[in-house]
Amino acid sequence: MIRIVVVDGPGRWIQGLPDVQTVEAEDYLLDPKYSEIRSATVFNLCRTYGYQTEGYYVSLLAAARGHRPLPSVATLQDLRLSPLVRLVSEELEALIQRSLAQLQSKKFELSIYFGRNLAGRHDRRSRALFNQFPAPLLRASFRHDGHWELASMRAIATSEIPESHREFVLEQARRHFERPHRAPAPREFRYDLAILANEQEEDRPSDDVALRKFVRAAESVGIEAEIVGREDYGRIAEFDALFLRETTRVDHHTYRFARRAAAEGLVVIDDPESILRCTNKVYQAELFARHKIPCPLTMVVHAENAKEILTRIGVPCVLKQPDGSFSRGVVKVESAEDLPSCLTPLLADSELVLAQRFVASEYDWRIGVLGGKALYACRYHMPRGDWRIASTDAQGRRRYGRVEALALDAAPNGVVELAERAAGLIGDGLYGVDLKWVDGRAMVIEINDNPTLEAGCEDTVIRDELYLAIMRHFRTRLDARGAPDASS
Repeated sequence: MIRIVVVDGPGRWIQGLPDVQTVEAEDYLLDPKYSEIRSATVFNLCRTYGYQTEGYYVSLLAAARGHRPLPSVATLQDLRLSPLVRLVSEELEALIQRSLAQLQSKKFELSIYFGRNLAGRHDRRSRALFNQFPAPLLRASFRHDGHWELASMRAIATSEIPESHREFVLEQARRHFERPHRAPAPREFRYDLAILANEQEEDRPSDDVALRKFVRAAESVGIEAEIVGREDYGRIAEFDALFLRETTRVDHHTYRFARRAAAEGLVVIDDPESILRCTNKVYQAELFARHKIPCPLTMVVHAENAKEILTRIGVPCVLKQPDGSFSRGVVKVESAEDLPSCLTPLLADSELVLAQRFVASEYDWRIGVLGGKALYACRYHMPRGDWRIASTDAQGRRRYGRVEALALDAAPNGVVELAERAAGLIGDGLYGVDLKWVDGRAMVIEINDNPTLEAGCEDTVIRDELYLAIMRHFRTRLDARGAPDASS
């Protein structure tokens, strides 16, 4: 993807950046050759960004041309909103309070250059603000009135950068554009894909080997893939697509990534709607009931109807935290006497809890569905002596059952078809549908976004086709969105 820095007037000192075209705003707006470029990231460093100014039109026309402007028009609109506090995430709000707690003054101003500040001690706050309001050059003002709050935030012009800061700004621009963690591309790629992953996560959906296979598969279909982390939130607009390979939650940066990417027009797996629908088991229970999807006898529990569990579901039963994952937040109730102690902690965290009749089995079927069609099949076996596919022992160690990959046609009759039908109610992305086969009948347990895809597990039957199929799906959706010119 071509990278363009657009400057005007005093911004002409921004020169000599690696692999970057520096052009005048007037040229970018009026020269037809820039309209013909179909794949570019545009760093807008104009003097002003007000409505219908030259800087505003640089970002607006960049978006119209299919380029990736930074800042985007949406970011410029956000920066004009008042009060900005409405846009600040809880995580950023907590960081602001912690990092400014020792200041004695009532006001504080912070200059942010490509996500960095001249004083390294402010870098974490600078990066967080850049991620919230992605623009190359920013100035944040804080005020204290009982507590610290973000009073104003604006994209600044290069003319507002003090002479003594300019070398630092150029260095941060070079660092941003060079991306030293990314090897030079051996050939031209038509699209850029961000793969969000977290190597510190305990139950990672994809291991390092699988991630490397995804990168190679992407390259084979003309997509350059880059592994990114939560610190890269502000760079999302630089990509054409986002693939989440970190466990998703609604109250989490993974959901914010998906929402930002979708708002910027990227192809996203997992898309925000799929995350909302898959991470809440109460939603799925209502969905399955409405569409007559076979599943274990289920009821939605709240404090007022908790006593009905014994008569409607019986014991043993399973209580589920609505947003639990990897068998966390799932409790088996063996007897009526155990019910209060099992249910109370769950209701303390959520107004609603799911209760399901316990269905014994040696394994669950996992059918991976991509774009409405089954892609792979596995049996997820229970660890010895357990009833879940994953559990935590008394020492806090995680235990996992064996993963047995099989051909799709090895699944019992009706399992694959039911998985496809159930996944279609969620969306057209990538899902892992968990089912049980009991007494000659298939039933859906739950549908997962962000399904586990590990090398040597889910891929042992179809091998590299697992990774290629997903990347071909991205390529098809990107092409359908509007193919950029490969020669641009």
